[in-house]
Amino acid sequence: MSAVLTLQGVHTYYAKSHILHDVCLGAEAGEIVTLLGRNGAGKTTTLRSIMGLTPAREGRITLFGEDITRRTPFQIAAMGVGYVPEGRRVFGNLTVEENLLVPVSGPSGRWTLARVYDLFPRLRERRASKARTLSGGEQEMLAIARALLVNPRLLILDEPSQGLAPLIVRDVFRTVKEMKGEGITVLLVEQNVRAAVEIAERAFVMDDGRIVWSGPAAEFAADEERVRALAGASTHHMH
Repeated sequence: MSAVLTLQGVHTYYAKSHILHDVCLGAEAGEIVTLLGRNGAGKTTTLRSIMGLTPAREGRITLFGEDITRRTPFQIAAMGVGYVPEGRRVFGNLTVEENLLVPVSGPSGRWTLARVYDLFPRLRERRASKARTLSGGEQEMLAIARALLVNPRLLILDEPSQGLAPLIVRDVFRTVKEMKGEGITVLLVEQNVRAAVEIAERAFVMDDGRIVWSGPAAEFAADEERVRALAGASTHHMH
């Protein structure tokens, strides 16, 4: 197994606030890794540090064996990283298809418009609709589809199930699992603890800007007390 992503001793600040403390985590090729923790634990900041949006002040981040700690978000994305931020951020006044054509400047690879429509038939049906008229689930599919068209080797998802009905959540997670079948490494930040540990190989749990637990996701899933404590801490954000 080769490491796709590693964070070693990462410290990140927002202005003077010290948010991430000595964060170490990693993802191997073709693995689904989930980063769990209650709201405000530092999960989104971790993703922003990886993407170069909020650069780490100390420590080292490597991607495909290259040091990216000081690279720009554009350079990092161009290395083959698809990033789906929290809250979807699709272009509401563009149609579904126009949204999907935005990233297609990347290398033509396995993911094409036709293939994305095969994966998300609902997007094909709605391809002429303005994105703002889509349901939350459809917008999430659109955001993931758009990231896939970059033909990423690493897909980073921030809270993909947020605000979605349970049936739709199942769809989204099934899609994430299919990414793994395509050889894409997935880093998933998720409040829905049970759903996340079901599809991930490894889990990292964050609290107050520190990694407080890491190991096989199945091991975490088996510790009902720990799952309940974490799930309970975030359930009120899921509705």
